[in-house]
Amino acid sequence: MIEIEHLHKRFADFVAVEDISFTVRPGEVLGFLGPNGAGKTTTMHMLTGYLNPDRGTVRVFGHEVHRQPLAVKKLLGYLPEGAPAYGEMSVLSFLNFIADIRGLTGGEKTTRLDSMIARLQLESVLERPIETLSKGFKRRVGLAQAILHQPPALILDEPTDGLDPNQKHEVRQLISELAHHCLIIISTHLLEEVQAICSRTVIIAHGRIVADATPAELERRSRYHRAVLIHLPRPALQTEVAILPGIAEIEADPRIPGRLLLMPEPGIDLFPIVREWITMNRVEVLELSIERGRLDEVFRNLTTEASD
Repeated sequence: MIEIEHLHKRFADFVAVEDISFTVRPGEVLGFLGPNGAGKTTTMHMLTGYLNPDRGTVRVFGHEVHRQPLAVKKLLGYLPEGAPAYGEMSVLSFLNFIADIRGLTGGEKTTRLDSMIARLQLESVLERPIETLSKGFKRRVGLAQAILHQPPALILDEPTDGLDPNQKHEVRQLISELAHHCLIIISTHLLEEVQAICSRTVIIAHGRIVADATPAELERRSRYHRAVLIHLPRPALQTEVAILPGIAEIEADPRIPGRLLLMPEPGIDLFPIVREWITMNRVEVLELSIERGRLDEVFRNLTTEASD
């Protein structure tokens, strides 16, 4: 596992990370989430040994990062933010270089390279300089170098930031496949990333942890959790639904007339009440669903409260 205990880092008068502690176990995909400037990248740098903490310890499968850096680096795959690489090198020469410094030789090296090239669909760009590649291909090359030595732990810093929707889907699909074989920490400010691939979320704001929960647990903190979305075709029906018991508040969609979000009172399961009203009165509805909760609202509340 990866264990982070009481991590602290200051730059002059600015405290970037303040007393952070959490553990990540095999099988988990941890979303390390926070607004820009929250301390995510600084934490990732300390976790991977790029920066030394002022206080605190990081252990990777029992090895302390600052005491046993080489042992830790053998166990980690790291994709830094932006997937930096030697731009003048071709994809193939760069991956060969990475294989060499990872200690891969002979048939094992050839097998691993062939596997990574095929898995990340890099065949068409092998001879191209990395600096000429699209963002999507640069991320693929970055992931290839991170997993070439088959590490049991992966640290990915903003792996899909700046990619188009198709590229994001491809990278997330690969990360989900990798999660079957190793623990993964993904540093991101993208809420959609958490919902798409993470089994657990740690939210950081102003250098401090403000939440540690599964995405579903965070959604349950939302005021929209189990709210009922209903689209009614006739204005008169909106007046009738508004007087149903158990409704605390109604939000109208300004873009679509008749589309309402019914917020339940605390402890009330509103959906059966609405469904019974529809059935009893034979009401025509264009849309009916239950909200899971909104991570963006929870994230905003948690990170705003942390600044107060």
